[in-house]
Amino acid sequence: MNNSSGQFNLEYEDGQARAGQLTTLHGVVKTPVFMPVGTQGTVKSLCPQDLNAIGAQIILSNTYHLYLRPGDELLAQFGGLHKFMNWDKPILTDSGGFQVFSLSDLRKITSDGVEFASHIDGSRHFFTPEKAIAIQNNIGSSIMMVLDECVPYGADFGYTSRSLRLTTDWARRCRDFYPPGKGPQLLFGIVQGGFHHELRSESARQITDIPFDGYALGGLSVGESKQEMLDIMYYSAPLLPVRKPRYLMGVGKPLDILEGINAGIDMFDCVLPTRNARNGTLYTSAGQVNIKRAEYKTDSTALDPECDCYTCTNFSRSYLRHLYMAKELLAYRLNSIHNLRFFVRLTSMARQAIKEGNFSSLLSKFRDL
Repeated sequence: MNNSSGQFNLEYEDGQARAGQLTTLHGVVKTPVFMPVGTQGTVKSLCPQDLNAIGAQIILSNTYHLYLRPGDELLAQFGGLHKFMNWDKPILTDSGGFQVFSLSDLRKITSDGVEFASHIDGSRHFFTPEKAIAIQNNIGSSIMMVLDECVPYGADFGYTSRSLRLTTDWARRCRDFYPPGKGPQLLFGIVQGGFHHELRSESARQITDIPFDGYALGGLSVGESKQEMLDIMYYSAPLLPVRKPRYLMGVGKPLDILEGINAGIDMFDCVLPTRNARNGTLYTSAGQVNIKRAEYKTDSTALDPECDCYTCTNFSRSYLRHLYMAKELLAYRLNSIHNLRFFVRLTSMARQAIKEGNFSSLLSKFRDL
């Protein structure tokens, strides 16, 4: 195998489902892969030792948040985010484009970039495509994302078309600022186009004409129905290059991940596992468990007998319920360890199923839950 950064080897295929290996400057990532979200340089309630124990290969952090706190220049002084948080495996950084979308009341978009007000103190900031990459250079992430505009659900054809052209222009500017070979960090482009097939095709054509190291589908999980999401996902995934990694941004329910793999996607992230862990909703091989329910008060069984995580091999449902009802901080840690291990195991099982040529059986099992 060529160990140069950016090499993506497609190893196995089962229908459209794929398994491969992506080499980054911080190590190799085996796909399909789920990336725990560590927005501010930490996966909430967990330390790197926990992440290693659950088998996390790569995590995601956010450019917008790290720029505001602690500041990308400070991170550069420490030798990058990896050294700052003591994580030696790959990190992917979002460009801040989704925060531009979610902070719609606090931002103004122009052809040059986006001006926004900090959600922390109201201070004004301006992100150009070039600045988004420069910040990610300081962060030192393994994979950088281009600055894009995430179109809100329900946007009409005209708005979405104009936004598409802006996203393409910003993508070119990002690639021009950080051309191939400039450094070891990888740079991924993002396909937009809303919920219009014609515009998804056009965006895919324009973005894949630019030589990125990988390609993402953005603008999903923004309020649309499940069927609308699946429709765009299955339509768009085959439009991306076969020999490059494909990343579905921000979509992360277990069945959605398996559907994404079935469509030909390689990489996934979502805050759902840790957010739901803090809300007492836990994922198991038999379906979701709401640990707050009274029926678990005297339940001495493991949360998920099929799971090998620290939580499931050491504690009962009764104890997990007690911790949660008592608002003990350990509840957040143990619940997060389990949920993230569930998602990591899910993509690992998918990889093995693809290798064995029976991915459809795994997908059917979860469709029946």
